[in-house]
Amino acid sequence: MELTNNTVLITGGTSGFGYEFAARLIELGNTVIITGRNVQKLQETKQKLPVVHTIQSDVSKPGEISHLYNRVISEFPQLNILINNAGEMRKLSLHHNHDLTDLTREIEINLMGPIRMVQEFLPHLRIQKNAVILNVTSGIALMPLPIAPIYSASKSGLRWYTQALRVQLKNTRIKVIELVAPGSSTPLNEKFRNEEGFDSNRLMAPEKIVEQAIKGMKSDKDEIYPGLAKVIQIVSRIAPKFIMAQAGKMGASFMYANQ
Repeated sequence: MELTNNTVLITGGTSGFGYEFAARLIELGNTVIITGRNVQKLQETKQKLPVVHTIQSDVSKPGEISHLYNRVISEFPQLNILINNAGEMRKLSLHHNHDLTDLTREIEINLMGPIRMVQEFLPHLRIQKNAVILNVTSGIALMPLPIAPIYSASKSGLRWYTQALRVQLKNTRIKVIELVAPGSSTPLNEKFRNEEGFDSNRLMAPEKIVEQAIKGMKSDKDEIYPGLAKVIQIVSRIAPKFIMAQAGKMGASFMYANQ
């Protein structure tokens, strides 16, 4: 696909993959709109990327998605690329008590958010000459990370939803892409740095992941596996027990405390 002269909406565009997607796609000559929950971070991103368009919006809230849709379609009627990137990742010990609403927050953001975004924007994307929906999942969608159980469930769910969406849209002009991101040096992973078994040397720079994603989009790939994500894909198939045992070593004392 051509990655110039498009109009792109990126959720969670103030840091990590979202920011790198915005910067790279602007360089390629696209109009880019980003969303985020934090006004200050949106303003800081605007200072770094003066031509980016910013809108405060929370993908975990259906009403805000509807408002976002109305505003974007009104101001940017040529929108043809949707990148569902906004996400949250927490370490959670299921031995502890948790508020039942807060417990599923990652499901609301990481899974329900993209599902609702797609549903809201789908009628508009259908009428575009060429359109793309790119969902950012994770290597953790291929095997769970026990220290982050709800995040694992959300990304696995998003992976299978994306595959089903691709089948249902196969006779349309909408391309459905999954970016299976490996561990990266983004704010998402900062809270894990002091956990046993965490190896920062294995983290891939977000700009390198996005660069591979851009190449994959240009090559019309359905699924993009940068760096270690490809290794996880292979090993999870041939040695699932081994990879699960390795994943279970990270943060073991945190998970098993107070059993």
